[in-house]
Amino acid sequence: MDYRRAVAADAPAMAELFAAHHHDALTERERETQGFVQGDLDADALRSMAEDGSLLVADDGGRVAGLLGLASPENLPSPPPPIRALLAAQDSLEWRGRPLRSTPFLLYGPVVVATDYRGQGVARGLFDVALQAASGRADVMVAFIELANRTSWKVHVDGFGMTPLGEFTIGDRAYGVVGASTRPTAPDARR
Repeated sequence: MDYRRAVAADAPAMAELFAAHHHDALTERERETQGFVQGDLDADALRSMAEDGSLLVADDGGRVAGLLGLASPENLPSPPPPIRALLAAQDSLEWRGRPLRSTPFLLYGPVVVATDYRGQGVARGLFDVALQAASGRADVMVAFIELANRTSWKVHVDGFGMTPLGEFTIGDRAYGVVGASTRPTAPDARR
């Protein structure tokens, strides 16, 4: 598996992968067992994100097996509602005893892995490459996970050791905010 920065030519495959795992494309049972992504990321949006260097992909011989967004909040001219809510909550979210607002961070996500690549370490590979890409640029990678997305929570918090920072709500949807240090540490000290 080759983990690399996405390029504009990856956009159609990334859009297909994103659409196939979108909340609205899945049954309730599929959302419960495999997780889901949300948002309006079509091929044009993903192409733009690739061009500005804010997407990573897992490439299996030319097939996009997974994707992961990694962006600076300053690079989002018109962030979607969940990112706006996360940014508005920066003073109430803490990373290692300091308000998130005073901590250099990158936004982590969305993360999508193709169904036939799940359980093969692709999400972990993307996570590790994101940590490397973020090192030196920020102290922490910050993600928001809809609390109904138990699969994503299990992968990121239970599996990768991301630390819960707090929660926010938009309408009837509750989100948990989690973070991972970008500084190299011993595996047990990651939290």
